[in-house]
Formats: sequence, C-alpha cells, structure tokens
Amino acid sequence: MNLEAIQQALRESGFDGWLFFDFHNRDPISARILKIDPKRFTSRRWYYFIPANGEPQRLVHKIEPWKLDHLPGAKHIYLPWEQLHEKIKEIIGTAKIVAMQYSPFNAIPSISVADAGTVDLVRSFGVDVVSSADLVSKFESHLTDADIESHKRAGALMQEVKDLTFIEIARRIKADMKPREVEIQHYMHQLMAERNLMCEDGPIVAVNDHAADPHFEPTEENSVVMKIGDTVLLDLWAKLKEPEAIYYDITWMGHIGTEVPENVENYFQIIAKARDAAQQLVTERFENKQQIMGWEVDFACRNVVKEAGLAEFFSHRTGHNIAEEVHGSGVNMDNLETKDERIIIPGTCFSIEPGLYMLDRNLGFRTEIDVYITEDGKAEVCGAIQRNVIPILNLI
Repeated sequence: MNLEAIQQALRESGFDGWLFFDFHNRDPISARILKIDPKRFTSRRWYYFIPANGEPQRLVHKIEPWKLDHLPGAKHIYLPWEQLHEKIKEIIGTAKIVAMQYSPFNAIPSISVADAGTVDLVRSFGVDVVSSADLVSKFESHLTDADIESHKRAGALMQEVKDLTFIEIARRIKADMKPREVEIQHYMHQLMAERNLMCEDGPIVAVNDHAADPHFEPTEENSVVMKIGDTVLLDLWAKLKEPEAIYYDITWMGHIGTEVPENVENYFQIIAKARDAAQQLVTERFENKQQIMGWEVDFACRNVVKEAGLAEFFSHRTGHNIAEEVHGSGVNMDNLETKDERIIIPGTCFSIEPGLYMLDRNLGFRTEIDVYITEDGKAEVCGAIQRNVIPILNLI
C-alpha cells in the first residue's frame, strides 16, 4: 500500500478520507489494495480509515486484534456493538466526505461492496459517503511494468493455445474423430496446464447456436459433435500461475471448412469494424491528450452495430477491466448495462469485445482484443488481432 499516493489522491479528489471495511472476506478490493491475505481466517468486522491528511486508523475486534498489524496507523480495539459504533465515529473524526466501496444506485456493481447498513451507520455521523470507484481504478487497476509483462507473457502463450486448438479441431475433423465441444475444451485445459496457465473457469468452445449464448459452458450433457460447415467460437482467458499475475482474454472465430461462407464473414466484419472503431477512439483521445470515459468507448463500438441494423443482437457491454481478476474493478467499456463515467487512466488494461448473438439464425459471433494504456498514453494491443474468420480445414 502506497499511503502517500492514496492521501494525495484523496486530496486531489476533495475527499476527507477513505474508509475500508470488511466482514468474512467479502471485499476483495480492500484485500488487494491493503495487501490482506484473503485465505487467512477472519470472523469479525474490521475497519481501516485513511484520512487525506494525518495518521491512518485501525479498528479491529478484541478476538482478532492482529488483523491489520501489517498496516500503519493507530490501533483501536472494540468488543460490544455500542463500542464499535463509538469507535467508528472516533476514527472518522471530523471528516465530512468519505469514500467507501459504494456505488450510487449500484451503477458499478463491482464497486458496490459495502452493505447498506454500514453506509447508513457512517452517514448517521453526519458524513457524506461517496463512491471510491475512481480511487479503486487508480490503486487497483493500475498495472506496474511487471504486471503488464506478465499479461504479455500470458498473451503469447494464450495465442499459441488458440492456434493449436484450431489446428486440433481440423485434425480431429479430418480423422473423422467427431470431436465434441467439451472434448476440445479439455484439450485446451491440457495446453494451458502445460504452459503454467490458470483460470477459474472456461474456456468457451461453442459452435453455431451455442455461440449465440455469450456465456455458453460446454458440458458432457450439452456438447454437440463438431462437423464440416459449423462456425466455431473460442473464448479463452487465463493468467500465469504466479503471484499478482494479470489475466489475458481473447475471443476468435473459425469455420470448419476450406472456405468461409459469405454471410458468416459479413457478420464477422461488422463486429470487427465495431471493435476497430472503439480502439481507434481510445487511440485518438490519448494521442490528443483528451480524457475518455468507459461509456464513450461502448457508444462508439455499439454505434457501428446499430448502423448495420443489428443492435438488438449486441446484448452485453463492449468490454471490461482486466487485472488480477479477468473482470477487474477498473473502468468497464459500458453504456448498456451501466453508464460507466469513470475516466480511463494510463496503466490500465481492458477488453474490447463486441458480439452478435442471433439464436434465430443459429449463429453467434464475438471478437476480442486486450488494450493496454501505457504510462505515456499509447493504446497498445497485446497479440494478434483477428481480421477474418479462419477457414479451419486449411490449417493442415
């Protein structure tokens, strides 16, 4: 934790302090920013208040007084609930504007962690509780040089996994092995394990109408046999099995044949154009030293799909923050599910991934890239960008 940087950010934001609070490890944001081990047993509420100026304050339960010992600041211990309330008011002191992991109207769900009752309690002390969303972006989604290096290393390996998977599909089809989606997923798991990559779920292997489900999960029960003429979506995300490694997340499309049908390629080109429009807007804003918010990226991307008359089939946000979690707590590219008005800052990584999900046409499409904003304001894409649907049977 960089106390000096946090206090400087609080002063710049006009906030009097930032109140961290957790119970039973419910707040992963606090754990990451304050470097708290979420695997260590904890059963009581704790609070950590960082004022814009002055000494931080720790408030811990009498049963677990050691909980925040790794952090700087004065220690306060409580036991009965009446004392807890008194101590919270005491550690906040004269602060009037305090940030918490709170989002008005739950606009940004990943930030909305503090429960309503705790927010009510803090407000009862005459405090204006505001969202910590921009602070979280700065202190959790901002990546170091080592972080982005781990992202790039994972990216090189994941691109390799993707390439080998399309080749394996071609091999099994030509050998009349009748591969099923779940079997190809297992093959991808094997490739990832061999490359020291990890992910909590996925990847997605989906053909035809299954690709029209944005979060299709292949299982033994629902997987179909792949065959010539099928369109294939591969969505894969993983990170290196290393501490504080950063995820890499991509989606690519292929067609099981030697030629890609015109309608399949045309649909793909629409979302590729939308992807490129979003990427170009980000690039231009940073080149011109202009701010850009997450919702604006989504608007630029979605507008291309809308102009093609297919807006109803683009049913999710354009992209999400990427960090130690594949869906990080930083700015999302979203003007659909929420209006993300947070400013994209240098040092952050996010996906751009428009899609079309046309169940009535038995087709689904998505293309996905990861964009990293360098410290000097350049928008970089790690790895190859898909320009056309892959004719899978031409790979071998």
